[in-house]
Amino acid sequence: MPDRPEIVCICGSTRFMEEMLAANRDLTLAGVIVVAPAVFGRPEDRETDEKITDEQKTALGALHLRKIDLADRVLVINPGGYIGESTRREIAYAHATGKPVSFTDPV
Repeated sequence: MPDRPEIVCICGSTRFMEEMLAANRDLTLAGVIVVAPAVFGRPEDRETDEKITDEQKTALGALHLRKIDLADRVLVINPGGYIGESTRREIAYAHATGKPVSFTDPV
């Protein structure tokens, strides 16, 4: 028996925020430590000054790779099989670091 709960990193397009939050909840209730995106580009911010800058997006992408480093495995939230460019990069990184990757929908 491990001395700590499993750690899962949730990856996927932030357009699937609701699905990510649901997976986070389900995993947490099952006793799993979850690391996941914490900043989502909100539709109401698209026309305001609260928009996430390109610099912030780059920093968030690098931070998410560090979250993958912390995880025992990666769960990709991909309704309808959708995987965007950033998520593909995260999957490649997970594979390169030997992390198992699973998907919510067939790829």
